[in-house]
Amino acid sequence: MNRKTEPMLAVEDIHISFGGLKALNGVSLEVYPGEIMAIIGPNGAGKTTMLNVINGVYTADAGRIFFEGRERPLKIKPHHVAAMGISRTFQNLALFKGMDTWCNIMVGRTQKMHSNFFSQGIYWGMSQKEEIEHRQAVEWIISFLEIENIRKQPTGMLPYGLQKRVELGRALASEPKVLLLDEPMAGMNLEEKEDIARFILDANEEIGYTIVLIEHDMGVVMDICDRIVVLDFGNKIAEGSPEEIKSNQKVIQAYLGEAASSGSAA
Repeated sequence: MNRKTEPMLAVEDIHISFGGLKALNGVSLEVYPGEIMAIIGPNGAGKTTMLNVINGVYTADAGRIFFEGRERPLKIKPHHVAAMGISRTFQNLALFKGMDTWCNIMVGRTQKMHSNFFSQGIYWGMSQKEEIEHRQAVEWIISFLEIENIRKQPTGMLPYGLQKRVELGRALASEPKVLLLDEPMAGMNLEEKEDIARFILDANEEIGYTIVLIEHDMGVVMDICDRIVVLDFGNKIAEGSPEEIKSNQKVIQAYLGEAASSGSAA
């Protein structure tokens, strides 16, 4: 991670309420190129709300968002955010259950498709070249995620852990500049978590993706993340390296538990 550069993504003083509930109360954070940053906190702390504000699912009541040094509107459609280069996975699976693995990942290439309807219809010129490129990209992701054996299986018939891997593949297919992962390991067993952690690290280290993730498994967070932001009741209470977060008394009291002070990150 090169902290000498300007942040790739910056949110400043974000406020958002739902009725009388203050979901985010003046939260600011920065994401630097090439880092893995985690957003952690108790349930209801505002973690997913922050990702929803970043990718346009929610519109913040106040604040500013900058991407690659340029301010972008608070009110913006998620597909426009995706076109800018910010891709997203969700807490709850959002796959097309009747489509096979290959087709679900190809859906992630939609923002990369530029040929017009006519050329697509006759499969000529730019359309032919694009389809070859898209197919090659999908095949590479399938190989990267080691899911060759399920490439033609309907995703609705796959075990939960493999469905989460397919969703990660679909997010990677858009070749994002920033990858937002909302609890990518939720509901997984230990082996499945280790696999996903390895793929996240490889995507960061080998491909160079900048990654922001929400995750409750503190062992994973402490092992793979460069920096951690901690939210509690919509407020940012801490930010720093894994070692700094482990020893932060506010974090220990709000989330990690007293055991963290003795070296455990449960």
